Amino acid sequence: MTHVEKPVVLITGASSGIGLACARYLADRGYRVFGTSRKPDAYPPERFPMVEMDVCDEESVRRGVAAVLAQAGRIDVLVNNAGIGYGGAIEDTSLEEAHRQFETNFFGALRLCRAVLPVMRAQGSGLIVNVSSIGGVIGLPFQGLYSAAKFALEGMSEALRLEVRPFGIRVVLIEPGDTRTGFTTHRRRVRASFRGSPYAEAFKRALAVVRLDERHGASPLGVARQLERIIRSRSPRFRYVVASPLQRLAVWVKRYGPDRFVAWALRKYYRLG
Repeated sequence: MTHVEKPVVLITGASSGIGLACARYLADRGYRVFGTSRKPDAYPPERFPMVEMDVCDEESVRRGVAAVLAQAGRIDVLVNNAGIGYGGAIEDTSLEEAHRQFETNFFGALRLCRAVLPVMRAQGSGLIVNVSSIGGVIGLPFQGLYSAAKFALEGMSEALRLEVRPFGIRVVLIEPGDTRTGFTTHRRRVRASFRGSPYAEAFKRALAVVRLDERHGASPLGVARQLERIIRSRSPRFRYVVASPLQRLAVWVKRYGPDRFVAWALRKYYRLG
């Protein structure tokens, strides 16, 4: 991105997990960081200011972006990180639960992009980093609607980078693998999964695998370090997979391997029979 002395970075969902790790890491290195949270007063003070924002609310997004501009005068980097996840079979997932995942994981990012793009166009530069997931490349069993929302985020990002490039704005995707953030622990289970679902046993087996993967996952600092490298790069790539060697291999096989083999490997990995 265009060099500025202390880039102003806005990170959504910065009260925990990857967002918090990125915000702290960049703030410690002299970046002017603003985090967002729906309830900033519910958390201890941080080394960066926290802006109240609900990414699912258009007016809240407008107020939050305006608050950052009032203090900093510009936004050089937007990191769309806010996200939620529901675990459960697609058939068991209500439309309300599906809508909630898309509202945060896709439409939330879209609202932020629409809010900051006029600012970045006026500046003649900017960087939008959309935090996706390897679940945005591979449709993960019992995380199907989460994957669907991340697939949508990836498709939007592919188109957006072409549209905004003439204005000096870059768009980048980060695709983290399993990370030790407690995301799985806090993942909501779809309501129907508690009521004798025919998928209950398979869901339990898959969830055990997911929990184990996260417990042995990478530190969120790996994503934070990659984010800084992207910000410092004059010509960043479009996609960055931040994951274990095995998960990076899985992404490669998904993109270039035969579909039948990918499906077989996923069934075996998640113990689906």
